[in-house]
Amino acid sequence: MSIHLPLETPRLILRDFVESDWQGIHSYASDPEVVRYLPFGPNTEDDTKNYLQTEIKAHRKRNRQNFALAIALKEDKQFIGTCRISITDPNKSEGSIGFSLIQKFWGQGYATEASQKLLEFGFQQLKMHRIFATCDPRNNLSARVLVKIGMRQEGYLQEYELIKGEWRDRLLYAILEKDWIQMQIRNV
Repeated sequence: MSIHLPLETPRLILRDFVESDWQGIHSYASDPEVVRYLPFGPNTEDDTKNYLQTEIKAHRKRNRQNFALAIALKEDKQFIGTCRISITDPNKSEGSIGFSLIQKFWGQGYATEASQKLLEFGFQQLKMHRIFATCDPRNNLSARVLVKIGMRQEGYLQEYELIKGEWRDRLLYAILEKDWIQMQIRNV
């Protein structure tokens, strides 16, 4: 499998993390509003630095299965958030995606743009058959992004995950490669 990074969109660069990203990561990972529906946070500085070191080490793995990437603005290289695609089941050619942005960059289409690129990367480079994502049912912004990129809600998972001491429901969204290809044909 030949992997080509960084990934570029009209406005963004999705790239592997570097040491200097820790402050950008910390600005969203320590924000209670950003992490309200996420299984981590609000982070301490040590939490964020440990996360970053773990991800930088993962970049070097030979058969890489997780691609946690920094999202930076193309025009000035400013760090605005992170996104990821993970191969969750290589036997089924299945993967998952996720994203988190610094709050001041919400509502500007960046999560949609980055997520569309993750789907392209997943289907074209990682040769995925199916890509899914989950989000908290109360997280309307994330659910809207998943629908915009062509995912369909496949399920409602009750008390699926223990997050911050509370059993939380999750919405399950997914898209198949054939449906993604049809979307690309329609958008040409």
